[in-house]
Amino acid sequence: MLLFWILVFIVSLAVLVKCADWFLISAEKIGLSLGLSPFIVGVTIVALGTSFPELITALTASFKGVTEIVPANAIGSNIANILLVVGFAAIFAKKLTVTKSLINLDLPLLAIGTVLLLGILWDGEVNILEAVLLLLTYTTYIFYTLKHEEEPNSSEEREILPSRPSRRHHITHKKKKGGIKQQKLIKKDFVLLVIGVLGLIFGSRYLINSVTEISAILEIGAGVIAISAVAIGTSLPELMVTIKAALAHKSEVALGNIFGSNIFNMLVVVGLPGIFSNLKADEKTITLGLPALALTTLIFVISGISRKIHIWEGFFYLSLYVLFIGKLFDLF
Repeated sequence: MLLFWILVFIVSLAVLVKCADWFLISAEKIGLSLGLSPFIVGVTIVALGTSFPELITALTASFKGVTEIVPANAIGSNIANILLVVGFAAIFAKKLTVTKSLINLDLPLLAIGTVLLLGILWDGEVNILEAVLLLLTYTTYIFYTLKHEEEPNSSEEREILPSRPSRRHHITHKKKKGGIKQQKLIKKDFVLLVIGVLGLIFGSRYLINSVTEISAILEIGAGVIAISAVAIGTSLPELMVTIKAALAHKSEVALGNIFGSNIFNMLVVVGLPGIFSNLKADEKTITLGLPALALTTLIFVISGISRKIHIWEGFFYLSLYVLFIGKLFDLF
């Protein structure tokens, strides 16, 4: 029976990640065809980006009453994004360069978001007022981003689909004399949109079912599985985008993807489900996940301030992630 639910977990996770990709691609194209500006589409649709699997999983877990999965998944995804994704990216690129624009805006926002989430989860739960606070913080970030909109100044920023609204990472669009050329819709766009929505609904549903069944069979908390296996799985889009950018020596895209995804995870992935029900954090998430998130983010911020993440730091990040997983399952 355990093998069956593990298979369900793997298949549902794969469906969730792939359908999120299909949904975003089709929704982006439909938004552009309706005459919306690329930046506005980026803020409304592409803002979900690579964090969409985390958001859908969190909402489903909240509606099914398995609320401990929500903070565990967000915290686990942020830890995986930094230690696993940035670690691999630094190794593949041999060196990642942090730009001044990331330091000026994204580093403070990441630090503020982390401190805010740590303070809210300190008592082990997220109530509706705290959820509203998280969402208001993200809304402030959106307005600040809109106010400081800048045109991209290099082709680098248009080659990889962004995972968030950004002053730098605008979505791909074609130009002609007189402005932006509206994209022509085809039947396939609507088919992918419908398949994407259905896949997200059923993929997240069976993912949560498999997590609860596996945790019951192994007699471990659902939060432990969420902070490890689910977090790694839902971080796969970040991993693919970041490594692709790193191999192309586009450090700003690679690191901007992680900054934006982590901010979104903390403020929206936790905040939105918290509107519908009080969220509870399990013991492992509080005693291990929160301190690990604080330490991981601090190391990442220090690396950002130093302006470079070297290959040795990439190996250091990966070794810390192995240590975290080992401690999570009491292997060390």
